[in-house]
Amino acid sequence: MKKIHYIILPILILWTNYFQACDACKLQQPKITRNFTHGPGPESSWDWFIVGGMALFTLVTLFYSLKFLIKPGEKNKKHIKNNVLNF
Repeated sequence: MKKIHYIILPILILWTNYFQACDACKLQQPKITRNFTHGPGPESSWDWFIVGGMALFTLVTLFYSLKFLIKPGEKNKKHIKNNVLNF
């Protein structure tokens, strides 16, 4: 198991530089998204509302998917949640 950690850790450390924005894109982005995204920054205030709405939608979807996976109200022993949780 330790061998896997010694292999995966350097790959993750080197890979983080791959996903960061380049210097030209850092200059185009606002302070909050400067190191995370490529391309031009938001062009209007509506762009922030769209991003916020999508983030909220994603969090609500994650909450309900975990809620119904862990406690779906199904008592059947052959329910799919038992296959996932008893991995």
